[in-house]
Amino acid sequence: MNTATEATTSQMALMDSPRCSATTPRLKAPARAKATHPNFRATPPMMSPVGGQATPTPRGVYSARSASPRPARAGVSGGGGSSGKVISLVLVGLLAACAAPRATSKDLASGGYGVWRSRGYGWLLTVTPEGMRLHHETAAGCYPDPSKTAELQELFSIQEPGPSANVRDFLSAPGETRYRFDRLAALPADCDVHRAWSALELFDVFRATFAEHYASFPQRDPDWLARLDAQRSRVTQDMDGRALFTLFADALRSLNDAHVELVADDAASDTLTYKAHPTGTFAMLEQAALAAGRPEREVQREWMRAYRDGILQTVLRGEGHVGANQRVLWGFAAPRVAYLNVLTMGGFVAGAEGQTPTLAQELAALEPVLDEALTAFNTADVLILDVSNNRGGHDAVARALAERFTDQPRRAYTKWATGAKDVPPQTFTLQPTPRPSFHGLVHVVTSDVTVSAGEVLTLALRALPNVVQVGTATRGAFSDMLVKPLPNGWTVHLSNEHYTDTKGQDFEARGLPPQRPLDVFGDDKAPWNAHARAIRALADSLRPPEEKPTP
Repeated sequence: MNTATEATTSQMALMDSPRCSATTPRLKAPARAKATHPNFRATPPMMSPVGGQATPTPRGVYSARSASPRPARAGVSGGGGSSGKVISLVLVGLLAACAAPRATSKDLASGGYGVWRSRGYGWLLTVTPEGMRLHHETAAGCYPDPSKTAELQELFSIQEPGPSANVRDFLSAPGETRYRFDRLAALPADCDVHRAWSALELFDVFRATFAEHYASFPQRDPDWLARLDAQRSRVTQDMDGRALFTLFADALRSLNDAHVELVADDAASDTLTYKAHPTGTFAMLEQAALAAGRPEREVQREWMRAYRDGILQTVLRGEGHVGANQRVLWGFAAPRVAYLNVLTMGGFVAGAEGQTPTLAQELAALEPVLDEALTAFNTADVLILDVSNNRGGHDAVARALAERFTDQPRRAYTKWATGAKDVPPQTFTLQPTPRPSFHGLVHVVTSDVTVSAGEVLTLALRALPNVVQVGTATRGAFSDMLVKPLPNGWTVHLSNEHYTDTKGQDFEARGLPPQRPLDVFGDDKAPWNAHARAIRALADSLRPPEEKPTP
């Protein structure tokens, strides 16, 4: 375990939310993203709290950029999935972070050969003795996914019988998200027709993808589809690619969903981009950068350094510890008041470039750090679990962390996919762990920066009677990210799932509201020191009466 002093000599890489579905990670996608894991969720990048550098960590969220700039293509038609023109997701690396040991070919083949249509998700999966193929199906057309068998087997490595002979559940690992499929007699005839897609056809696929799968229109923009339909008359058969991309991006802005992205193909990815507009704390930092005439990333790096230094110096009084690739900071904030800050739900392994640690490796790196911290906290009466700057990651990591605070099995949350007809919601339960744990009072601190798997952690913790949520509401981006390549090589990511608490409440778009308000990041007058001051005040308020200083 590194001490705080030792931590200053190393660097923590930039990281988006490393998270998968119920247990898969949402990591930052490498350049050249290939298609399909639905469980990755995108969030704004996190700067290093040590050096603020902007190197991506191996995670699973997709904001891919081409490895080397190439001229943007003028047109929009494509070949229906040729490997040179399609955003590659490199599922081998990314999905390895989410999967258990791969099932054998015998396991995969057992009763599973044939063509299968998913309920929700818009997938057609073909399983043969030679391997797997995937197609995407919408009301506007069907087209192949560029992923190879090895990549698809990471996502669909386990098959389990469904409620009837022609229904099967596919999942990446035990306890992961279940995808229910129905057997088809054959692949629809038009799915393997390789052709150029006109701009108007691409518009229809884009529109159908959102109409069939997007989960949050009621919360984010109920009239979105109608407004998009009104734009169809602007699209011509030979519309320029840049103009069509701009039309799509402009339409997406009103959703302002952190898990909605539009990524151009490799040739144009440097010049055609879309991201949700910053709000809350990120908008405050954007305004600070504009006011100072400085680059926004530079201001964010400075803010992250102040965040880390405030924890180590103001909150932990220079006696803190840093571990798990500098994603975890811990110590005592006051006598008998423990403090644990987890910055992400992944990225705990300092992997080599181009290599993504598996979920097992991530947990193996995190668990000893939690063991050490929670063992040291055996003298504490109360624990502050600070995820106010948590950008997400693996849901499995979120549940493993939450299980450190429960003394009995408790239902944590439920999820289901839009369009998954007659598929019962999947429930996730926390189980007590034999590892060091803390069953006293826990104050979990959140903010509008807390997102994705960080929110899933908060959702799970709120099912525990010994946990109180403190701070401000979370971001409101729970859903896994459904990754959909478009036929011309662009890729769209969207939120397609619903997460609900034990009472059936869905907090998508609005975020989880705190049970005890605390202004974590302050106003735009002093954003650099607000967090440390807020946590310092919280810790002092939680001191046992006999430990409080005499006036």
